Amino acid sequence: QVQFVESGGGLVQAGGSLRLSCAASGSISSIYVMGWYRRATGKQRELVARIGTGGSTNYAEFVKGRFTISRDGAKNTVSLQMNNLKPEDTAVYYCNIVPPATSYWGQGTQVTVSS
Repeated sequence: QVQFVESGGGLVQAGGSLRLSCAASGSISSIYVMGWYRRATGKQRELVARIGTGGSTNYAEFVKGRFTISRDGAKNTVSLQMNNLKPEDTAVYYCNIVPPATSYWGQGTQVTVSS
């Protein structure tokens, strides 16, 4: 059974940084395109960034230049470095394959950015 466990969230002031980590069971993170998603209160879940098996990356416009996604195949982890955080980045962040598999959603990690 595939399982993703997200960690690294927290409370940070605007302009601060956080690094999120996603641990994947098995080697799934090395054979699929992986993505970080987020869901803010009252909004739909949205794709923030994705990384291909070869390391190619794509970002949503609202995080370009601020967030960096990376993956470590040996450790089966996918990370999201978030810099210059804004209050509108407040959300629960999740990792999943792209496109997402319903049964793979984990608990996510809460990111709260204060102004």
